[in-house]
Amino acid sequence: MQTATRLIAIRHGQTAWNVALRIQGQLDIPLDAHGRWQAGRVAQALADEGVDAIYSSDLERAAGTAAAVALATGAALATDVALRERAFGEFEGLTFAEIEQRWPEAAARWRRRDPDFGPGGGETLSSFYARSVAAAERLAARHPGQTVVLVAHGGVLDCLYRAATRIALGAPRTWQLGNASINRLLRSEQGLALVGWNDTGHLEADAMDQN
Repeated sequence: MQTATRLIAIRHGQTAWNVALRIQGQLDIPLDAHGRWQAGRVAQALADEGVDAIYSSDLERAAGTAAAVALATGAALATDVALRERAFGEFEGLTFAEIEQRWPEAAARWRRRDPDFGPGGGETLSSFYARSVAAAERLAARHPGQTVVLVAHGGVLDCLYRAATRIALGAPRTWQLGNASINRLLRSEQGLALVGWNDTGHLEADAMDQN
């Protein structure tokens, strides 16, 4: 019987587009100043976790967050394109309001979490879910009995939460997905299981130094 793998899933730090509610998708938007601070804080929080390996989306906002964790933990870092955010096609670069104005019917299907809907040039929700969960399972399987950090995106973490709690893909989201939050799961032969979610205590310890 294979020993369970401890997974620590991290959402990347904040970007200017997060603040502006602009869809990033697979556009390569960097961390902003606060996001870089968040990356440093989550790295400090994980410094003594005994991390064995770190895998990150190759998009800069995730890779930059992961680099800080690698520096603090000493664990090897590798990027994996399967950990990228959902491809939102023609939605990318637009705000939620702009999307609803331009494509009201498509926006409604997106809001309903229609598993078969994908924006023009983008991924369907069901294919994105399959990609995200398969990536986590594949990477975890390389490290039985070890601790692995996955640095990815809000959409990817949403998929992992649903897989671990057996919540339907189309069900409304009622859980938080904070930037630079710490989220804990176990991966065994039975699949993913939830241990803890959206821990942001490391970001609340003291305020950002604006200087």
